[in-house]
Amino acid sequence: MESIYEFFSHDANLFLIYLLIFTIILGFEVISKVPTVLHTPLMSGANAISGVVIIGAILLIRSAEPDDYLSLGLGFLGVILGMINVVGGFAVTDRMLEMFKRKK
Repeated sequence: MESIYEFFSHDANLFLIYLLIFTIILGFEVISKVPTVLHTPLMSGANAISGVVIIGAILLIRSAEPDDYLSLGLGFLGVILGMINVVGGFAVTDRMLEMFKRKK
């Protein structure tokens, strides 16, 4: 027989999975409706959010036990993907802003 803790833990995890799926669908719908003129300002906002993801991943790595490979791997993956997003976002934003400068 399951204990009360295991029952509530399972429901909480199921709720978090449903919430993750809902946010993915909602994010896709919102981003797909954005006009192309607003993509550069949104890219700057996404860079700020990715910075928060990187900090969270670093905190996850720091708080993980040395033998907890799942947490360490997820933290490492979060840092790598967040850095790719930040660097790529800044490169795209810089390239887009170069288009608005006067030619010499």
